[in-house]
Amino acid sequence: MTMNQVEVEPNISNFITSLRDIGYSFDTAIADIIDNSISAGAKIIDIYASGKEKYVVISDNGRGMTKDELKESMRLGSCSPFTERQGYDLGRFGLGLKTASFSQCKKLTVISKCNNDINAYCWDLDYLVEQNRWLLKEIAIDTFKDKDWFRFLEVNSEGTIIFWENIDRYDEFELNEKFDNLRNHLSITFHRFLEGEFPSRTIKITFNNRVILPFNPFNDKNQATQRKPTERFEINGEDITVTPYILPHPNKVSKEEYEKYATNEGYQKTQGFYLYRAGRLLIYGTWFKLHKQSEAHKLVRIKIDISNKMDFLWKIDVKKSTATPIPQIKHELKRIIGQITNQGFQVYRQRGHKIIDTSLERYWYINKQNGKTKYCINKDHPMYKILYHSLPEEDMNILNSYLADIEKYIPIDSIIAQAMEKPHDINQFDECNVIAKINNCVLEMKNMNLSNDDIFSFLSKCEGFSENINLIKQVLEDLDDK
Repeated sequence: MTMNQVEVEPNISNFITSLRDIGYSFDTAIADIIDNSISAGAKIIDIYASGKEKYVVISDNGRGMTKDELKESMRLGSCSPFTERQGYDLGRFGLGLKTASFSQCKKLTVISKCNNDINAYCWDLDYLVEQNRWLLKEIAIDTFKDKDWFRFLEVNSEGTIIFWENIDRYDEFELNEKFDNLRNHLSITFHRFLEGEFPSRTIKITFNNRVILPFNPFNDKNQATQRKPTERFEINGEDITVTPYILPHPNKVSKEEYEKYATNEGYQKTQGFYLYRAGRLLIYGTWFKLHKQSEAHKLVRIKIDISNKMDFLWKIDVKKSTATPIPQIKHELKRIIGQITNQGFQVYRQRGHKIIDTSLERYWYINKQNGKTKYCINKDHPMYKILYHSLPEEDMNILNSYLADIEKYIPIDSIIAQAMEKPHDINQFDECNVIAKINNCVLEMKNMNLSNDDIFSFLSKCEGFSENINLIKQVLEDLDDK
């Protein structure tokens, strides 16, 4: 039986629109370009950008491309995802350069230098729609001679420049905001390359002449950070390496350091797994739906290292910004989650231990009944007992009513939110009235016919007084001298 065949070409305008909406953010698009630079062996990557003129230039001194290689690199799907890659190759589908660029700009020009020969090709999306054909433009090099950024190729023996023009998805203000966020994104995404962890792939990135400094999300140089033993397990013949970290409790670091490692997203959203593919951070702040985000586990961050041969085991998308591990991997990760979150909770609850510490007479205590928890004012505290013995009964009734309302209307939600976001900004202590408080309390206790030894013994075991033992002694001595 014969079959009639009809060639149906895609509608270029519609196809380009779909291609542009594949889901790249500005950050992930730039990172995808830098992946190519690192794969090409670049040591220096310079980025120049202008929000006003709506362009971005990314230059690298990696291996340049011949004219034929450059032309092939401009082809969509220039490399099959089934092709075995070198261990250092950060590419994925052979689509990144084009799809990442098209998602942000309407005109992509690639200029490359190899064997002292410089060539340039351009995809102009408006031109493609106008011609309704996939027509790649060859650009004369003289076109760029007056551009400051073109000197990069003149001073390097090899290299490549990616030139984005007509960035049409943001206004000037939005684009400048994207530039600010980009610095942070590159700082964490490529931190291991910037730090020199891989000597043969150490890089330097600049953005508008400012050096991008690495941001290591695990704060592993702080002695209070707990790095747990690394685990390795094999899935389908490929090794997966997992290293859990527990970041320092807020009490162990300065306010500046604590906020730095919270990042703009906060600890709550940055807990969980950090997935690295060939050393490059793909995604972070996820539990892969194996565990819920929890305030109690916000200090837990777990590094996962995989090779570029495991993309199908993790279902990594073309943007390299989402991943879903297969069930065998999830099983191992869930086991690790159970171990590390328990340990992370112990670090997190350090501050919480204080309220249930029975070695001191606290202002507050926890009352648990019928599965419910209530925070109550401790009426065994000396400050309350002094009021109880010194105030008339009707005044005590008013005071007790007032204290009951304080218990009822504790701003728990606000306290939790502040403790999560900026714990170092909480300051409940006013040291100005300490001496007056101790003096008044000692006087009232003396009026209750308590001895100095009894007063000192009692106050030294009470919250609000125990940290000022020497002052208590001094007040007692001063009163006896009068």
